[in-house]
Amino acid sequence: MSTQTEFQPEHSHVFLGTAHRSNEKRTWIVVGLTAATMIVEVVAGLAFGSMALLADGFHMATHAGALAISALAYRYARKHANDRRFSFGTGKLGELAAYSSALILAIIALLIGCESFLRLAEPIPIAFEEAIAVAVLGLIVNVLCAWLLRGPEHHHLHAHPHTNDHKHHGHDDHNLRAAYLHVITDALTSVLAIAGLLAGRFYGWLWLDPVMGVVGAFVIARWSWLLLKQAGSVLLDTMPDENGGAQIRELLESDGDRVTDLHLWRIGPGHVAAVISLRSEAPMPPSYYKERIGTVRHFSHITVEVQPVGAALSAA
Repeated sequence: MSTQTEFQPEHSHVFLGTAHRSNEKRTWIVVGLTAATMIVEVVAGLAFGSMALLADGFHMATHAGALAISALAYRYARKHANDRRFSFGTGKLGELAAYSSALILAIIALLIGCESFLRLAEPIPIAFEEAIAVAVLGLIVNVLCAWLLRGPEHHHLHAHPHTNDHKHHGHDDHNLRAAYLHVITDALTSVLAIAGLLAGRFYGWLWLDPVMGVVGAFVIARWSWLLLKQAGSVLLDTMPDENGGAQIRELLESDGDRVTDLHLWRIGPGHVAAVISLRSEAPMPPSYYKERIGTVRHFSHITVEVQPVGAALSAA
């Protein structure tokens, strides 16, 4: 007996997030603000011979580059959303950008940690007033950038392996989260630097400045690791949540029907695809089974294959 497969007219494969254009615009604004601050600090550092200004300026340059990756990913995904070369659209391009940004965050954490340990071993003179001014300037710029990137969603990072809230997390834009984390990490380093510099300025605790650097490096490394896991899991097409597959099986496996193959994966922010194969004693059209699983979630792309019991499943 032949396999029943539902064929539909050609449909859209644009699986971008609902706020894609808005997120792209905000990210470009933050790139501009970060780059402008970088230029001001580098020029001022050269003009006044300030190593503190130069160091922070080049530090801002790394973040500007990472933020540019996020912005360019948004642009490329939008421009090529209808490109037939991308079988499931360009919705996952943001995950690739987020993964790349997370790697840059990890490198930044490593550099901050190494420099901090070196300064603990061999303290260097600090121009407190100038350094505090630079840190305050960086904090102001990054607070503004964080506000621009925060948007309506909460961009907290935490592990949620056993949550049922798959619909909310399925809408997470990891590319925007990566950009947000870059400005937050910069703001964090500014806050820790201000605390350490104030303590050094008024109490003579020169050791606190590099200690704050070590603390900041560990926090940034942890954020980087969590973002790597989240973006990497999407790139590897892991199941969006543990309960989704079980719920689909529970809805479909009745009256002699049995799911023989099931694949769920995320193809863009808020977009999930599914491929389902099942055997049935009384086969129905694929649309019948699609309606039955519609209570679980809305799928942006779904394929259902139905085989009568006793028929040989085709290799796939």
